[in-house]
Amino acid sequence: MNHVTNIAAAHPATIDVGGKPYLRDAKGNLVPVETVKATDLLMDETVRKITGFARELSAQMARFKGHTFEDVNSLQALFRQEYDAPLGGAKGNITLTTFDGLQRVQVQVADLIAFGPELQAAKALIDECLVDWSADSHAALRALVSRVFSVEKEGHINRAELFMLMRFEIDDERWVRAMKAIRDSIRVIGSKAYVRFYERGAADEPWQTISIDLARV
Repeated sequence: MNHVTNIAAAHPATIDVGGKPYLRDAKGNLVPVETVKATDLLMDETVRKITGFARELSAQMARFKGHTFEDVNSLQALFRQEYDAPLGGAKGNITLTTFDGLQRVQVQVADLIAFGPELQAAKALIDECLVDWSADSHAALRALVSRVFSVEKEGHINRAELFMLMRFEIDDERWVRAMKAIRDSIRVIGSKAYVRFYERGAADEPWQTISIDLARV
């Protein structure tokens, strides 16, 4: 009996119906295992095996993240008790380094923001400015505005480009009002903490990220 035949005989997703093994297809239909192509059975087994490992790794990373924040919080509590002063920045940002200066743990807290209806008023004012200004002027600004309000999903904008747009100082009353409307539109709706890990071989060497991102390993 070859490997593919073994898969059909002992497939983990088989459903017994009247003593015969079936597999459920993508439409929900029960298909006799014996009629499924050998290559499809092999692919199914491979995907299930990889997904199982991925699920275990995801759970392990979740536990690791939880333990990491618990350890950092415990250290901060100890500092507060010992020195009656917090360890880290006002927002919770903190960098911890080993005594030899070769390993580092960095916690960064980023605000989660959303934009209110004032943003639409800002867009209308910006459009007025662009219409009135000559077509040849502010070419870079026009391109930036186009990128900012190039909506990929309903209600979403390019936030990084939006903050770049706010750095432009233009002596037009409508532009000034538009920038104020953008600032007024920003709502902080929460925060999210990120933890990053670094190491280096010697104190005079640059820091190297310890990656736990599958795409960067």
